[in-house]
Amino acid sequence: MERVVENYILENPEIILRALEVLETRKQEEAQRSRQQALEENRDALFRDQTTPVLGNPDGQLTLVEFFDYQCGYCKEASPGLQQLLERNAEVRLVMKEFPILGQASMTAARAALAAREQDRYEELHWALMAHRGQLDENRIMDIAEEAGLDTEQLREDMGSPHIDEELRRNYALAENLNINSTPTFVTPSAVIPGALPADRLESMLEDQAD
Repeated sequence: MERVVENYILENPEIILRALEVLETRKQEEAQRSRQQALEENRDALFRDQTTPVLGNPDGQLTLVEFFDYQCGYCKEASPGLQQLLERNAEVRLVMKEFPILGQASMTAARAALAAREQDRYEELHWALMAHRGQLDENRIMDIAEEAGLDTEQLREDMGSPHIDEELRRNYALAENLNINSTPTFVTPSAVIPGALPADRLESMLEDQAD
């Protein structure tokens, strides 16, 4: 029987390609099922966590989650499009999941942004950090914060809050549950989409959710 099977494969090598295609399709289907299950299990943490910063309309009907890093070039590429999306669609609710994975400067920037909420300047500092081109360090982050209107002495103090530690831990755990390991990654109620996407593509995906 083994010889028969071997001969058949040798005479019909295209069957290997078909088998690999079937296997890849099954893997993709299984990954999609796992991702959808993870979305359902983590829905509250993703979309309804009251401690997570939200830009745009807090009561909007179209919710988009972004996992991002302030030293990520692709995040910076996506940033102008996200601002355009918020400006032109008043129903978008953008949930900001700080996900510093590119070194100590990323962590410092994330902590500074989260601490800026104490001065009601999260949005200003977020966009300012995203607009910065080049490497970040603590001094440059503080310069950007000052330019964005923050009291940097208070900011440094607030950056040490244990609430920030806990929020970042939750974000890392959530990313692990959803198999997110790169930035930016966007999440809608039915999909996890890695990579920088243009504003019109994001808006189309969100509007599909409302249909």
